[in-house]
Amino acid sequence: MDSVEGEGRTAPAGAGAGAGEWEREPHPSDSLRTFGAVVQALREHAGLSREEFADIVRFSKHTVASVELGRRMPDDSFVERGEQATGGTGALRKASRHLTRGEPGLAAWFRRWARLEREAVSLCTYECRLVPGLLQSEAYARALFENRIPLLTDEQLEAQVEARLERQRMMRERPTVPFSFIVEEHVLWRRFGDAEAMRGLFDHVLELTAPRNVTLQVVPLEAGLHPCLDGPVQVLETPEGRRLAYSEGQENGRLISDPKEVRLLCHRYETLRSQALHPKESRALLERLRGEA
Repeated sequence: MDSVEGEGRTAPAGAGAGAGEWEREPHPSDSLRTFGAVVQALREHAGLSREEFADIVRFSKHTVASVELGRRMPDDSFVERGEQATGGTGALRKASRHLTRGEPGLAAWFRRWARLEREAVSLCTYECRLVPGLLQSEAYARALFENRIPLLTDEQLEAQVEARLERQRMMRERPTVPFSFIVEEHVLWRRFGDAEAMRGLFDHVLELTAPRNVTLQVVPLEAGLHPCLDGPVQVLETPEGRRLAYSEGQENGRLISDPKEVRLLCHRYETLRSQALHPKESRALLERLRGEA
């Protein structure tokens, strides 16, 4: 599996759910589409190409396109710089107040978990295949989706990259929620792109895991076999104190609510946490790998 965490995949044939339930992605919300149309109209009225506008607002042209297509919730900084770039009419500020988040690029089976993530009071993630979706750099996520089989259209690819980056906003917006990540060392050795892209990935992971509420631990190669080798898993706690888990395989994902099964997964995670490198040692390893990229 090459996309991780249910973002932007269809269900396999015979999945046992109705076709509507397994649609690739919902349509963008009306508010996002309307805001995007306003951005495009004001940009064009100002005589700016997407590339020129992107330089002014300091976002990529792909992000500008995604906002204009109604596929991405704009950052506050995007709105403010966009205001300045288009004459300061106040139209973007006023329109942004009515935005509601959609869920573009998320597979049907992952949407419920994505909503639970946004409300969770803690989130633990173990990954043995790829850098976790919440820590991926844009270049890393883009490379994953570019290698999808079957191939994605440009529009599908952009929607899925933006969905992944949108999920990462949750970590920045919730500085008091504990986020724990355990990642196998071999995941960090898997190369993509050139040296600059690899350094960009390490920089991105180091930045996102620097806050006090975020913990990253690496399972070293010499750790040998351990109890989590059945596959990646995520565990969260709801505001009501309930624990839920999520596991994913080829073209499917499963939300786990059975208390006995969730307790077992929590026990495996805590056991692996004790076997992984200390967070300071893990950061030192990342910094070393960055220097060697």
